Order: sequence, then structure tokens, then C-alpha cells
Amino acid sequence: MKKFLTAALLGLAALGANAQAWPAGKPVTLVVPFPPGGSSDVIARHLVSKLPQKLGGNFIVENKAGAGGTVGTAYVKRAAPDGYTLLVTSLGPLVIGPHLLKNIGYDATKDLDYITVAVQAPNVLAVPANSPYKSVADVLAYLKANPGRMTFASSGTGSSDHLTAELFWQETHTKGQHIPYKGGAPAMTDLLGGQVDATFMNINTGLANFNAGKLRALAVTSSKRSPLLPDVPTLEELGIKGLTVYSWQAVAAPKGLPAVIKARLHNAIVEALNDPQIKPKLLELGFEIVGDTPAHFTTFQAAEYARWKKVIEVGHITAD
Repeated sequence: MKKFLTAALLGLAALGANAQAWPAGKPVTLVVPFPPGGSSDVIARHLVSKLPQKLGGNFIVENKAGAGGTVGTAYVKRAAPDGYTLLVTSLGPLVIGPHLLKNIGYDATKDLDYITVAVQAPNVLAVPANSPYKSVADVLAYLKANPGRMTFASSGTGSSDHLTAELFWQETHTKGQHIPYKGGAPAMTDLLGGQVDATFMNINTGLANFNAGKLRALAVTSSKRSPLLPDVPTLEELGIKGLTVYSWQAVAAPKGLPAVIKARLHNAIVEALNDPQIKPKLLELGFEIVGDTPAHFTTFQAAEYARWKKVIEVGHITAD
């Protein structure tokens, strides 16, 4: 027994020493569970440009795409909780995919340590510039008079734009027709061409076309008006409750991350996001800096997990 306790204490001492030395020794890998070029990838690459200055060591990005981000997330879950493997992801694998996909290889409520929501961005109810729908009231009037006939594009079943539309229909007691595409680019092409009536797109995705007058923004899903679209009302302003919705990107780690590493990592990420060389670039892209605490993120993840579970169940949504 004495030998066992001695070995255990030595093991804890070694773990503590390794935590204090982190991130020396080997590169820290930020796993992005999506292809390069998306919002999560953008956030990860901004972070790796600044974290070495704030923490020392080397940081790299590795894209492990597949199954809506669940492949890369499962990979991180299986990694050692030593601070050398991190996850930079959107909300999909953490609060949506678990309700749509089977055998994903992790429990989003138990298998990860949540470090911070890095950024968030609202969605926008958008229609083509020549659309007959000039306001949310016009959209609701048509939906109520013609259930299931107005088409709403999305980048795919279970995506943020799809589920925001489903939530909109549920909260307004209406129903549109969901048109899923294989990604945001073809959905945008058909929206601009008038092949579909509307969409709830991320503000980052639509900003250039809103500014160019090719799309009309009818409302945003944020809690207050976006500084990027100051003339566009929020759905809450228009009396539609329960529609405050954000897409978000966050950082997590395998469960069991030492507290000292978690604290150092959280502080460095928040500093990096607010760095004068980084923050303006993110704001221009439509991101709002969040940088909440691990405790707040954990509570937020649980709430978002329950929220989208309900939307998926009420809408009888299944994976493609």
C-alpha cells in the first residue's frame, strides 16, 4: 500500500511538473474538425499567430474534417488531456451533431473540457434584392397564407441556417419548405439567382452581398442590432421572442485538462482575440469577441445542447 501511494504521489508530482512546463517540448495542435477556409479554421489560424508570443512553445493547426465535425471532435476526445491537443470548432459537433448522428464516438456533455467561446455571429433573415418580401411581416403573412410553400435554403440538414429556420417556424407557428444544399456556396448561388425565396444565413456569409445590394436583410437574430447592419432590426424588436441565435466558434480540450494549463490557455486565448492586430480583423468579418470563462462556457454548452435537441425533436429532423 505504501509503495502504491508513493508511486501515485510521484505520478501526480510529474503531472504537475509537466503542467507547469507546458507548452515546452512539442507543438500544441489545434484540431479544426472542418476543411480549411471556414470560420473555425479562420479563428484557429488567428490564434496560432499569437499564442506562441503569449505562452511560448509552438502551435499548429490540423484539419480533420468529416461527418459534420464529429470525426475531428472524437479524435480530440481520445487524445491525452495534457494541453497538447485542442479543439477549435463551431457549435455543430458540440450541440447539434450529437442529436442527428449515431455512434459519433464521444459524449459532448462529458468528454471535453470547455475552455472558451471565442467568437459569435448572428444569423440574418435574407432574401434576394428583387424579392417581393420587404419585411418580416411580409414573410409571416405569406407563410400563414401558404403553409409549406415559401422555400428556405440552407448549407445542409442540421446546419445553423437550417435549424434557425426551423426555430423561426416553431416560434411563429408557421411552416416553410427547407431546401438543403451541399454547402453554403451553392445555397448562396441559388438565393442570388432567385431559385429559393429566403435563408437564415450567417452575417459573415452574407455581408458582401448585403453591402453590394444583391441581398436584402430583413432581420438579425442577435440580442441587439449588429453594428455591421445598423438599419436592420432584430427579430426580438419585431416581437418574435425566442429567436436570439448565434453561430459560434469555441476552444475545448480532452476531459481532464490540468487546471493550471486551462487557466493559462484561457487567459492567452482571450488576450489573443483582443490583440489590436487580431480584433479589428475579426470584427470586420462579422465576429463578436466573446472570450467567456470555462465555467460560463460549460453552462452555455449545456443550454445550447438542450435547446437544439428540442428544435430537432419538435421538427422531426433527421440526418441526410
